[in-house]
Parts: sequence; structure tokens; C-alpha cells
Amino acid sequence: MSSRPRVPGALVALVCLFTAGYLAPYLLPTVVGRLSAGLGLTPAQAGLVGSVLLLGSSTAGFTLAARGERIGPRRAARAGLLAMAVGYGSAAATSAVPLVVAGAVLGGLGSGTATAVAAAGIAGQRDPHRASTLGLLSVSATAGALYLTLPHLSGGHAPPLLAIACAATLVWPLTRRLPGTVRDTRGPAPTGPLPQRGAGAVLAGCILLWSLSQNALWGVSGRIGLTQAGLSEVTVGAVFAAALGAGLLGVTAAGALGSRLGRAVPIGVGTVLIAGCVLLSSAAGGLAPFATGEILWNACYPVVLSYLLGLAASLDPRGRWAVLVGAASSLGVACGPLAGSLLSDAAGYPGMGAVLCVLLLLVAVPMTAVARHVSGRPLVPGSVRRRGGAAGAVLAGTAAATPPTVPQVGAPEQEIAPVRVPAGRRLAQSAYRLARPSDRG
Repeated sequence: MSSRPRVPGALVALVCLFTAGYLAPYLLPTVVGRLSAGLGLTPAQAGLVGSVLLLGSSTAGFTLAARGERIGPRRAARAGLLAMAVGYGSAAATSAVPLVVAGAVLGGLGSGTATAVAAAGIAGQRDPHRASTLGLLSVSATAGALYLTLPHLSGGHAPPLLAIACAATLVWPLTRRLPGTVRDTRGPAPTGPLPQRGAGAVLAGCILLWSLSQNALWGVSGRIGLTQAGLSEVTVGAVFAAALGAGLLGVTAAGALGSRLGRAVPIGVGTVLIAGCVLLSSAAGGLAPFATGEILWNACYPVVLSYLLGLAASLDPRGRWAVLVGAASSLGVACGPLAGSLLSDAAGYPGMGAVLCVLLLLVAVPMTAVARHVSGRPLVPGSVRRRGGAAGAVLAGTAAATPPTVPQVGAPEQEIAPVRVPAGRRLAQSAYRLARPSDRG
């Protein structure tokens, strides 16, 4: 029996929870820019506040990776959404920098909690890649609409923070569709070490650097457009909205493509394309190169991210690697704004882009290797019901010399072709068994 019970409508709640949790990283450029302008902070100080916000998010993810099964998805999701509403709402209501930072940290903890619950739930879906794609579509559409709306609202740091707090409030009623517990109380709690430890550790380390590289640029993209490219805030917001719209198209294409190309090709080739876009956007001196780099970059980014999330989910259907990899990604996102600010101050925006481009090319190799090594959802005790149940899974994982006909833990599931028995033959077999005296006596 699956360790995670299925609740009707849970996918809708998970997608909305994913959207609320990821909204803060997606709105990072406008949050950092408005913190700098509204509170009188330097770019490095505003980037540090953004990093602290997202560091709280990654901390929550790492914490829930070990304790999420004891808390339960519904309770954890509600706690995270409450922290988001209170944290971001209080940060928007004050101009005192210490209180803004404290509210941002609390909101970041809530965002990380919501993201961790969504990642673990998505890993338990029948098609994790499809569920991840739906989540990325939702958050891209929401962030794109906000990028079109926020420039027309009052200045200061409050509007983007209030938007995130409102999103958390709107998602709260949907948490009733989440299961109260993650395991069936009629059976024993699932035990066992993390599967695919080597591949999972490499993937977590790589996605940390992958996220850091991209969010280092994303955190200063607003300043590049305003200062280096000489654009207005309305124009920069329109470029970001168009970029997120391109991300919608990219994620839709990834969902339609599915697993036809596997995971290695989209991850490897997509990361190389992203590296080129980072280089182009960071060196932009006008609208055309800035818009081209941002739009192409955001079209590729969610595609690769959807395959990375699907890859992490395939390592462990219980969702532990999905949460750990998601937390590592959040840690990279958290370090991104500060890294981008420091690199841009030291080497300028073009120099920063060159460093990030090289780093992306370096991490593309091991991520592609992990994707080639891991194919499909691994076989776990709950997924071998038709091959001998839990006993067959235990035998497959513990026997010293397991014959090749017994399924191995960690092996991809095989298709089972149904065999139809003609009705006449079934009747003849039944009549034969009834006619045998040994069967009756």
C-alpha cells in the first residue's frame, strides 16, 4: 500500500501551494528593487535582505525533510501559509528595517514550508513531472500578472510583500483537500534509508549552484534594466511579464514533450542555453538585448526546473529527495541576490554574467550524468503489489543472491501486459475442476 494516501482534489491544492511557496523567489527582482528604493538601502543591503528571506525558506525545507511525515501535509501547509501571511504582511506594514527583516524571515520560513509540502506531495503523484509542470505554469502566470500590475501601484516595498501574503491567504481554504497524515494508520510506518544516495547528493549539490547562478542574475535583473539598459520601471516590468509568459509557453511545451527525450537532454541542453542567455542579459545595453536575454532565459528556466524536480521526485516516491533537493535549490536561491550584488559590484554586470555562465556550464555535466543514470521511478516496497507484495520487495532488497527474476529495489517498474482468457476456455476449466473428486473432497 502506498505510504501516502490519495485525497480527491489534492493535486489542485498541491499546485496552489506550490504557487504560493514559489511566488517570493519569482518576485525577487521587484522585492529587492523596492526594498532598496523604499527603505533607502544600498543594492548590497537590499540583496542581503532578499537572501535572508530565502534563507529562511531553505531552512524550513531542510527541517521538514526529516520531520514532514510526523507533522502531516495539512498541518504543515497551514502553518506555512499562516507564517507567510503574518510575516510578509507585517513586513509590508512597517518601514523599520529590523522589523522588515524579521517579517521577511518569518515569511521565508512559511514559503519554504509550503514549498516542501508541495514538493513531497508532487513526488507521490502518479506523474510527478506533469504535476511539477502544472505548478510552474501556475506560478509563472501569477507572477507575470503581478509584474504587469505592481508598477502601477504605489511605490515602496509594501505592494509585492502584500501580494505574497494575499496569495497565502487565498490558498489556505484549499488545504482541507490535503491529507491529514502521510501514511496509512492501518499499516506500520515505512522505514529504510534514502535510496539513490549518491545520485541524490550530486543532484542536490548541483541544483544549489544552478539556482545560485540564475538567481544571482535574477536578483539584479531589475537594476540591470534600470541602470545599464536605461529602461523605466514600467518597461522593465513589461519585459519581466513577457519573460514569464515565455516561461508559460516553455513549461507547456515541456508538459507536451513529457519523457520522449528523457531527462538528460532537456537538463543538459537547457542549462547550456540558459548560460548563454545569462551572458547576453548581463551585458545588455538597451531594450533589445535585455528583452531577448530575459525572455529566452525565462523560457528555458522553468523547462529545465520541471525536469529537475521530476528527477528528484523519481529518486524516492516518499518525497524525501524531492524535499531535500528543493531545499538545496532554495538555499541557492537565497544566496543568489547577495552573490549577484557582490559580483556586480566587484566585476560589473558583464563580468558577473561571465562568471555565472561558466558556473552553469560546469554544473550541467554532473546533472546530465545523474539524469542518464536514473531512469524512471524506482521500485519500492509499495509498488510491487503485483509481483509478490511487500514480502517480494523485502526479498528483492535483502537476499544475498537474488535471482534475476525477482525485482530489485531501485529498478524501474516494468509494464505488465494483461492476458485474456477466452470465455469458453474459462468455462471448460471450471467444469473440469468441479468434475474432479479430489477438488470436492
